[in-house]
Amino acid sequence: MNNKNILIETYGCSANQNNSEIMAGLLSQAGFLITNNEELADIIIINTCVVKSKTESKIKRRIQDLKSKKIIITGCMPETDIKQLKKLNRSLIFLGTHHFKDIVKIIKDDQERNLDEKKQEEYLSQKDEEKLNLPKVPQNKLISIHQISEGCLGECSYCKTRLAKGKLFSYPQESIIKSIESDLQNGAKEIWLTSQDCAAYGLDRGKNELIELLDKIFALKHNFKLRLGMMNPDNVLPIMKEMIEVYQNKKMYKFLHIPIQSASNRVLKDMNRFYNIEGVEKIIKSFLKEFSDITIATDIIVGYPTETEHDHDENLHFIRKFKPSVFNLSKFSSHKKTEAGKLKELPNHAIKHRTSALMQEHRTTAKENKEKFLNKEIEVFINRKISENLYEARDENYNLILIKTSKENLGKNMNVLIKEIGVHHMMGEQSSFK
Repeated sequence: MNNKNILIETYGCSANQNNSEIMAGLLSQAGFLITNNEELADIIIINTCVVKSKTESKIKRRIQDLKSKKIIITGCMPETDIKQLKKLNRSLIFLGTHHFKDIVKIIKDDQERNLDEKKQEEYLSQKDEEKLNLPKVPQNKLISIHQISEGCLGECSYCKTRLAKGKLFSYPQESIIKSIESDLQNGAKEIWLTSQDCAAYGLDRGKNELIELLDKIFALKHNFKLRLGMMNPDNVLPIMKEMIEVYQNKKMYKFLHIPIQSASNRVLKDMNRFYNIEGVEKIIKSFLKEFSDITIATDIIVGYPTETEHDHDENLHFIRKFKPSVFNLSKFSSHKKTEAGKLKELPNHAIKHRTSALMQEHRTTAKENKEKFLNKEIEVFINRKISENLYEARDENYNLILIKTSKENLGKNMNVLIKEIGVHHMMGEQSSFK
């Protein structure tokens, strides 16, 4: 079974990225060789995402292009699109999103011709799977990604991910802390906490435990920065004051990811989202009051079947008002297994027009956000080498800064002078090291 070359392709969120790192670690431990070369690969693992229809289409085209290869499909698509995928390639192997730790086992079963229909079904079953303290091959040793829970408490009418991930399962605090400390001891300088809704952490056990978890992480005796992932507004509101206190910690990136999905209360109700836009605005205004330069990230679904031009105007107004620096825009994607999938879709030309208008507004306002940094000296942490003389860095608000330098600066703190601004990044010039 050993010495097979395996290529892992990852689509979607940071949780998927973390799962791919774990699969790579387990496979390496079992004697497989992880490669980036498609030609050398004996097996290709595609870790899929269903959030955007554009991404789904890209994955399906990729599967068709790779028909001559042994392919394992994992992530959310096996749970939601398995019939369509089988039509593309009848020899596909499927590993469910609750079975990432079984990656070596499923390959062994296939090679030993034990992967019959019954066993394949077992690899698609739902169960609570804690993915912590496992071997992993990080894409960037400076960045340590940790999933803190699986699933969510939501009942959104449009969501395919919920069908794949299931109900909320929060990982034990002790396991999370142990996993983070191990990575910090191995040189990590940046911690990412990720899940479908970080603000729901612990609620499946009867109480919100996010603040408690963050306090324990910050108590670790290491120098690092922490980026907290996506949080749904309904679960942020009850702990908002405590969250603002937590954000005062110097180890916390001032980065707030609040997905609104729509700025229209009518559409939010149709989507079965458990909050209103006034609650969202209360959260953002409260954080901006304490951290005026904080990076706001949000998500909007454009073209929900009941969305009107007035609802679209409310989305535009929200973007103009709060100027999110990070904006994840998705076109509504119908799925017959969801409630929204039973509704009549809007005309494509209307969705295309609204998408264009929202993105243009975002590009304008996001760039305006960065004007205050022009010709200003700020401290950054250099976390990625892009090319021989180009590095990627982050400031305390998690703004992306690109720095041209001929020196080896990876993993260092540096003062830079911001010389240029763009929509999604800034260009910095080295001033001094910290």
